[in-house]
Amino acid sequence: AMVAGLVGIAAFIGWGKSGERNERIARGVLAFLCLAAFGYTQAAWLTIDGDPDLDSSLPLHLCDLAAFIAGFALLTEKRLLSTLTYFWGLAGTIQALLTPAITVGFPHPAFVAFFVHHFAIVGAALYLPIVRGWRAGRPWWKGPVTALLLGNIYLILSMGINAWLGTNFGFTTHKPVNPSLLDHMGPWPYYLLGMQGLAVVLFSLLALPVLGKKAKV
Repeated sequence: AMVAGLVGIAAFIGWGKSGERNERIARGVLAFLCLAAFGYTQAAWLTIDGDPDLDSSLPLHLCDLAAFIAGFALLTEKRLLSTLTYFWGLAGTIQALLTPAITVGFPHPAFVAFFVHHFAIVGAALYLPIVRGWRAGRPWWKGPVTALLLGNIYLILSMGINAWLGTNFGFTTHKPVNPSLLDHMGPWPYYLLGMQGLAVVLFSLLALPVLGKKAKV
């Protein structure tokens, strides 16, 4: 799945660089994969026996929101949307790919949908700077701070929703059932602080490759 996803991202980037018309088509297809992610993921999970719970029925996980944001970033090229797509997509979604919270394997439709969903976000996060020329701009910390601030707003809202509905959006109630990086950050609520530190480090490192030029989008 990882190899196929990386090949797919490379194909989209190559497609986007092969002429203006092809670039528009590639960007449109990638945007569709992002915007439709929740729909096709839900359809795939319906093939699994059992009643869906609220955690899987509402598009409130960070990767669900990141997919919507990435789709609109590709279509509109708005600065804020592109910033969130880049930082959230590369810092957060890649972790989800490395430690997938999924209980079925290939070739189950839910397995395929999970990886298409998450690789589409990563693809958008790379497509914007490589093909469209997006840059985070200066000062260097502006992009990371924006992504961190809005990420924390998401976590705070998630805590309220989780307390109300008994869900676990943003993993603010408990860690994922599957092994993840959060397992190395202590028990609740300390791993929430560990998430903050990890985000600061990753966002700061991710800012380095996209500095030096005025942002185009």
